Formats: sequence, structure tokens, C-alpha cells
Amino acid sequence: MQTRHRIRCYSGAVLRAVVDTNVLFTGLSRRGPEGAIIDSWVKRQFCPCVSTALALEYEDVLIRKLGAVKRETALKALQALLARCEFVPIRFTYRPASPDPGDDLVVDCVLNSRSLLITSNVRDFREAAADWDFRLCEPSEFLELLKEPQS
Repeated sequence: MQTRHRIRCYSGAVLRAVVDTNVLFTGLSRRGPEGAIIDSWVKRQFCPCVSTALALEYEDVLIRKLGAVKRETALKALQALLARCEFVPIRFTYRPASPDPGDDLVVDCVLNSRSLLITSNVRDFREAAADWDFRLCEPSEFLELLKEPQS
């Protein structure tokens, strides 16, 4: 395991991770590995890193994809999740870093926070991860990392 992704955060050494929008959206709307990641976020079992641009993307996706009733609940949940994260200032941008320009803000957050990326779209980030040397995890893989002893 790459230890550079663990830092002192909350209590003890905790994984630092950027949660891609697809994982957040799925986690707020369904059960499964993505939902377990949201539960782990709430329980502060890892240190989620979020930039302002990424927080605004989270909000935008929830507003666009959910109906009025679910949207209100999801936005309240997002507000509570953002209160439990480390906000990352983007001091350096690495654009273009991804074939999809919309993914560049995620890559910027990962690189500026020196954390790993949790995404269901590994294929979209594979090239950027290889070019910039950051770790990609699918949701189920990240849940396995959380089970490892933390030093």
C-alpha cells in the first residue's frame, strides 16, 4: 500500500481520499459499496478531500439528477458531508489531465490534496493516474483499504 495517502486526521492515521461525483451520487441514492463509503465518510473513517469546484459539482449533479423531494434531502445530506471533509485549496492546476475536461477538476483536487481517488469510472482516470502517479480505487477496493490496520 502507498503510505503517502495516510496522514494524521481526526484520530490516528486515516486514508485521505477524493470521492468522485459518481460515487457520491450513487452512495446517496442507493445501497452497495458506494453507500458504505458515504457511511464511512459520516463516521469519519477516512479523510475526504474536497475542493470548492468539486463541492459545486456535487451540488450541481444532485440538483440536475434528482426530483424535488429527493433533491432537498440529498442537498441536506451533502451539507452534512461537506462539514466532515478537508477543503483543499487548488494551488496548482494540471490541465488538461484527462480525456474528459470535466474530470480535470477531480484530478486537480487529488493532486493538490495528495490523496487517492475513489471512482466507479476507473477507465476515465487511468491515463491521468499513470501520468501524475496517483492511486485509483473502485468503491469496493477502497472499502477493503479501510479494513486494513492503520498505523
